[in-house]
Amino acid sequence: MTPIRNLASAVFASVLLSISSAHALGVTLVNAFPGLTFFQPVLLTHPPDSTNRIFVVQQNGVILVFPNDSSVTSAKTFLTITGKLSAYNTEEGLLGLAFHPQFSSNGYFYINYTAPNPLRTVIARYKVQQGNPNAADTTSAFIILEILQPPATNHKGGNLAFGPDGYLYAGTGDGGGANDQYHNAQDRTSLLGKMLRINVNDTTATTHYTIPPGNPLANDNTGLRKELWTWGMRNPWRWSFDQQTGVLWCGDVGQDTWEEIDIIQGGKNYGWPIMEGFACNPVAPSCDSTGFTPPIWMYGHDVGNAIVGGYVYRGSRVPWLSGAYIYGDDGSGRIWMLRYSNGAVTVDSLISPGTGSHMSSFGVDQNNELYMVMYSSAGSIYQFKRQSTAAVTSPESIIKRFDLHQNYPNPFNPSTVITYEIPSAGHVVLKVFNLLGQAVATLVDGYQSPGSHEARFDAAGFSSGMYIYRITTGTGSLAKGMIIAR
Repeated sequence: MTPIRNLASAVFASVLLSISSAHALGVTLVNAFPGLTFFQPVLLTHPPDSTNRIFVVQQNGVILVFPNDSSVTSAKTFLTITGKLSAYNTEEGLLGLAFHPQFSSNGYFYINYTAPNPLRTVIARYKVQQGNPNAADTTSAFIILEILQPPATNHKGGNLAFGPDGYLYAGTGDGGGANDQYHNAQDRTSLLGKMLRINVNDTTATTHYTIPPGNPLANDNTGLRKELWTWGMRNPWRWSFDQQTGVLWCGDVGQDTWEEIDIIQGGKNYGWPIMEGFACNPVAPSCDSTGFTPPIWMYGHDVGNAIVGGYVYRGSRVPWLSGAYIYGDDGSGRIWMLRYSNGAVTVDSLISPGTGSHMSSFGVDQNNELYMVMYSSAGSIYQFKRQSTAAVTSPESIIKRFDLHQNYPNPFNPSTVITYEIPSAGHVVLKVFNLLGQAVATLVDGYQSPGSHEARFDAAGFSSGMYIYRITTGTGSLAKGMIIAR
């Protein structure tokens, strides 16, 4: 058995969480297309054909297309499949769209939706109408893959994307309910709770896709599914490839306590339902984390409760976000930027405190500029832009004025010292949390002057394991992990 503290300590040892204001970061969100509204939009994307068009997927089975122009006042209906859908008022409906890398020559695009009787996920290929690039040929539907779903309305995944290898990737949830009650995520004979990778370039009337030779189970003959790229996932709702590096980033939605960000690599097991983030699932029959790949980052339900995976920013409109992974939370509306280097998160900064509305997705246009999709019956698309203020402070310079150091000693028994710096006088709260997100100790709760400070944590009476300590001030919050070793 591998204790969870061994998994967590390797990641948290150099993790730095900073939360600062959107104004300080010089980022603003503006309605990108104020002349348009959308019904339950779940995705924004663009075709690889240099036409600078925007496609918006609505959960009700409609895909809209329009020019990437802020003055646009109308959108064309590209495709409607409303009659094919199961209910779309929860986590079902039309959920994904991906254009073939050679879309400009073959006109192929792929959608992911849930269909009824029996309830199932459908991945289908369509083709654009000849002579009309803004309309799909509805008679061209070709079913690539169907996956039977259990009788639940949540955790259907739904995202599709072509990787830099030219293969189609599909994220699937565990099928719904709580605690993977249908036992799919760890079952490699099931396609649910997984990341799939298939070759859709090799199709015939009887063979709708083939298995890429590099798939982890490509040569298995024991009944395991050869389509699997990874397993042990709960609901990888939104994920994306970094356009520069090809790295696959995923926001896997958590259950009761933790939301997580994973770097997806073939053949890896991401632990659900045994693990939720770095923490053991309390209802799991055991907590043997041997062979699991932990997330690179997680956050608790004190700041959000449904992660929305985003993109590594490769645009030019907001230069200080270049190379940062942008992600958000549907429950709180908050948006963060995260930097990851040499196997560790070095910066995680809040760039938007929330709009009070639900977000469903992020998206990028052909110039790799970033958008956020707001989910409602009158949904909007927001664009990330640079603040017009003359003075803009980068997240890195904010961190230099507000810092939380690794406790010493670490691991420790029975006590340790935590030091930190604050840039201005104000109320300071320093708390210790267990891996269930519960506050177990308050070390500081009061007014402090600017400068360096320290606090001692006496862990007598606490059990061995991983804990998180977090400081919160008017400047923001920082957090790190520490280990009690008996």
